[in-house]
Amino acid sequence: MSDYSADLDLIRAAALEAGALALSEREKGLTIRHKDGGSPVTNADLAVDALLKDRLLSARPDYGWLSEETADTPDRLSKSRIFVVDPIDGTVAYMKSKPWWCVPIAVVEDGRPVAAVIHAPMLNETFEATLGGGARLNGHPITASDTDSLDDASVLADARLMEGPQWDEPWPDMRFEKRNAIAYRMALVAAGAFDAAIALTPKWDWDVAAGDLIVHEAGGKVTDHHGRPWLFNRADPRQSSLICSAPGLHPLIVRRTRPIPLAK
Repeated sequence: MSDYSADLDLIRAAALEAGALALSEREKGLTIRHKDGGSPVTNADLAVDALLKDRLLSARPDYGWLSEETADTPDRLSKSRIFVVDPIDGTVAYMKSKPWWCVPIAVVEDGRPVAAVIHAPMLNETFEATLGGGARLNGHPITASDTDSLDDASVLADARLMEGPQWDEPWPDMRFEKRNAIAYRMALVAAGAFDAAIALTPKWDWDVAAGDLIVHEAGGKVTDHHGRPWLFNRADPRQSSLICSAPGLHPLIVRRTRPIPLAK
């Protein structure tokens, strides 16, 4: 077994345990507060974060750690491998007992994800991948769609953004839907359930690192909206934007989004 596979086994088991804990905590009742900026955080987010940190770092004490619910430190920058974790991605959906939330975990080595899991407990869906090992949903191989036309493409994006006046080149008619969790949107593109996911605002590494590997291993493409690949475990743990799509759509999307300035 490669060490990537061993890491995958570890983070898969941790994600499943984390999902069960999140469901249990919600059943007992949630305590909710709001972070600076207004986004909610629950006692379950913090309990899942503590569980994952204990399980993962106990097994790999030499790895670094980056999580939405743990104060970031520069220690991770000196580590060859780190865990990148969002205890609950899609907290608002989780709070409302809607199914569009998940537990994404990635192992990042020298700036690139090498093992990844996105577990959606209410849907009984577990997406996973290792570098060079392909992507799977509940153990079955998945591939991104073969769509190569934007006409009638199924896209996870804000329709108001896509239909706004700021575009030099208008978009053709597309079918837009929403899902709360960014990681889950990427997983759906990897599985071919949607043709693309687009967001022009910065995204935190813990939301997108797992999806980056799973989409690439499923044959899809992930970059910022200028077509630049992502690099992880930098001092600023954010990516400037998200273009995640079937390979045939990626150049068609980036051609339209590239004139939009990068966020600062």
